[in-house]
Amino acid sequence: MKLMKACIAGLALVGLGTPAALAAGGTMPLEKGDTPLPDWEFDGVFGKYDKNAVQRGFQVYVEVCAACHSMELMSYRNLGEPGGPFYNPDDPALTEALVKEFAAQYMVDEVDDFGDTVQRPARPSDKFVSPYPNVQAASAANGGAAPPDFSVIVKARAGGADYIYRLLTGYPDAEEFDSENRLHFDDDHSHGVLTQPAGLYYNPYFAGDTGGNWEGDPRHKPPGGYLAMPPQLSDFRVEYADGTPPTKEQLASDVAHFLAWASEPKLENRTSLGMAVMIYLFFLALLVYFSYKQIWRNVEH
Repeated sequence: MKLMKACIAGLALVGLGTPAALAAGGTMPLEKGDTPLPDWEFDGVFGKYDKNAVQRGFQVYVEVCAACHSMELMSYRNLGEPGGPFYNPDDPALTEALVKEFAAQYMVDEVDDFGDTVQRPARPSDKFVSPYPNVQAASAANGGAAPPDFSVIVKARAGGADYIYRLLTGYPDAEEFDSENRLHFDDDHSHGVLTQPAGLYYNPYFAGDTGGNWEGDPRHKPPGGYLAMPPQLSDFRVEYADGTPPTKEQLASDVAHFLAWASEPKLENRTSLGMAVMIYLFFLALLVYFSYKQIWRNVEH
């Protein structure tokens, strides 16, 4: 009984401690914002991916994000595997052809029989081609900060897909800054002026410290921080083939959906298997219980 109470108390402390730890990072809470957070279909016990959203998100990644962000843990063949965005169980040949065609658009280095480095079209078995040859080149091209790899970014960031969505849609609009690149705050929490440093961009959902550029009450400085990535999404930045209106919020939602799939491509298999296991364990528990009652029915306890 004491052990059970200790476990419950520990879980309660973890539940209470997590929001406090996130708040200490100085970022705006994910539930706040001008637009509501999407209802992710992949959340919950019966989570599954919206295949159309994953396909659109893949398009956003290719056309917008892939110029800077790698996905070194993903192979092109993953796109056509069961659960992948282009998997078609009714036409495996079409799935294979699509994956091969997409992979062939990229060139990879290979050492030939003479020891020379040559280039060839990528195959489905190859990893996603990185936009930079190494981390040093990535850092040099981005002001000393190498863009993070996107393979498991949803799992690596607190808040997951909510964080990705809020970060991409959280940049202040350009018209909110004055001629000196300053942002004026006059709300219930912050009153003052925030100067955006040259080469950096303010985002209330990015962990950091705005105190050094804040002219106002230091106890009520704006949440968030500065990152080297400028705003990437805008209305009609991408033209969807399925006719979905490409608003900034839609683009952010779709690419977050794709990155969630990339971070856990086997989620649907895991949830379906987990449900089968839970049903099995339920009936097993009933069997064990009634067996116990039958075997020990004449024994006093």
